[in-house]
Amino acid sequence: MNNIYIYGARATAVGFYKAVSRSARDKVIKGFLVTDAAGNPAEICGIKVKTFSEVSQSLSQEEKYNVEVYIAALENVHAEICKILDEAGFKNIIPVDSKKEADIMERYYEAENIFHSVHKLPADKVNLPDITVYTACFYKDKPLINSPDMLNYMKKLLLGCSVAKQAGFDISNKADFYDDTGENISFKNPNRCEMTAYYWIWKNRLNTNDEYVGVYHYRRFLDISDDDLRRIKANDVDVVLPFPMIHYPNASVHHTWYVKEEDWTVMRKVVRELYPEYDAAFDEIFSQPYFYNYNITIAKKKVFADYCSWLFPILDAVEERSSPIGKDRADRYTAYMSESLATLYFMYHRRDLKIYHAGRILYI
Repeated sequence: MNNIYIYGARATAVGFYKAVSRSARDKVIKGFLVTDAAGNPAEICGIKVKTFSEVSQSLSQEEKYNVEVYIAALENVHAEICKILDEAGFKNIIPVDSKKEADIMERYYEAENIFHSVHKLPADKVNLPDITVYTACFYKDKPLINSPDMLNYMKKLLLGCSVAKQAGFDISNKADFYDDTGENISFKNPNRCEMTAYYWIWKNRLNTNDEYVGVYHYRRFLDISDDDLRRIKANDVDVVLPFPMIHYPNASVHHTWYVKEEDWTVMRKVVRELYPEYDAAFDEIFSQPYFYNYNITIAKKKVFADYCSWLFPILDAVEERSSPIGKDRADRYTAYMSESLATLYFMYHRRDLKIYHAGRILYI
């Protein structure tokens, strides 16, 4: 039996724990490691969360040589964590990057027979669907070390253009499309983030010949190949979402990290007033651990439009009722709310929409 530690205590770490617990019977999970105990749970699924320094001091050098440490945390800190572990004498260090995470979670959900993968659909010989995926980027984006390939059906959509112009930035020739053209809410980008892309596509780009539209981020893509696009078309898929992340103890914990409780209360009231049927399912959905992070998707145009028609009245009402109101804020709170609302909407429709999933690949 191999003893292992999981470095991390949030969704990636929890998902990795669930997958390993189900499939790797030869591994004994000794604990979760964190750099600082503050803001982290004391235990996850009955397994203790310990600080790295505490565990490092408790292990002999031989134990450090033999134990496996899986880094299941944000990828932009992997190199730093690897260095800390190596300097402390740990040698079996395995970073769980987004590709590994995607493969692990796909196998886990397949074994659980939930959140089915688009990769497992039959690949009929059909033409590629007419599709445009808008890759949301920002005028302050940092250059990536491993930039993704921009395929023919992907188009760059620059966000926050009205804010950038007011600040004096030259954004000409930065993208294929700009979110301050046509009907738009570009000025709301400091709070809405990638949701200004959703709004712009909804109002300006659903009159094309595309069968499907999508939204990626400049550094977050769905793991979708041309064959997968053919699968989507051949099997009449309504929407493709990233595999849900697993939050502990349940999905409601996500908002406690990013959304103030008073803003969350306002959102609940708005949902209750506008869509009482969704409010009736709210507590059940968020008592489960599954959560749709990142606001990336591929969807039929009608599904995309239906979702936006449902979502934006909620966000608009929240901005008007929150204190301070949305126009006086720039803390991205409605963008974070949108992830929770995506979870609510698509979990609510999991039986009447053909929802399939793919891994989320991160570029750094």
